[in-house]
Amino acid sequence: MLLFCQGCGNGLIVEEGQHCCCFACNTCLYLHSIPGEVTNGKYPKLEEVDDLLGGAAARENVDSAAEPCPRCEHPRAFCMQLQTRAADEPMTTFHECCNARCGHCWRD
Repeated sequence: MLLFCQGCGNGLIVEEGQHCCCFACNTCLYLHSIPGEVTNGKYPKLEEVDDLLGGAAARENVDSAAEPCPRCEHPRAFCMQLQTRAADEPMTTFHECCNARCGHCWRD
């Protein structure tokens, strides 16, 4: 079953909690509860990707901003701007939570 976020249109993933499971959006905070019990789950092998900001050593010289994390509400995030579209379009700002246990990434 494939569901899409009603807020931003991205595909939803399954998040397992202590008492229940739900479909969650990686981009925004949208949650859709799963009625009943999940008995069988298939997890595809994830492709290894490079760290957004280049790993822990690269974070020594990366700027951080007072941007709260939408997942864990940590008050600061590393930020980096990249040109992802045409030159006449504005740059995209990527954020990564400064909380090492969270590490949530999002963009503006």
